[in-house]
Amino acid sequence: MEELAKVRRYTALKEFEIKETPDGKQVTFSIKFVKKSGEVVFYPRAVAAGLRFNRSDHRMRGVLPVDKDNQAAGHVTPVHIDSIIEWNGKKIKL
Repeated sequence: MEELAKVRRYTALKEFEIKETPDGKQVTFSIKFVKKSGEVVFYPRAVAAGLRFNRSDHRMRGVLPVDKDNQAAGHVTPVHIDSIIEWNGKKIKL
């Protein structure tokens, strides 16, 4: 079995901050993370979304799953940056 490529969390968060391409289209990514309940969640296609609180103080980011046409396919999910396991098919390392 092949081992996944690795990416630093800092690099993944910098990529997360890029919300649009120069021509105005939303940047999509795949993400796998662990919820507070311990459930592992995988979104094969998602976009960055806002949260109703200061994300830096709480070390969280908002993720919105989308379909192939970039239409919302769920609701905004707050994700703690320490609970991210994979980013765009690459394993997160600190």
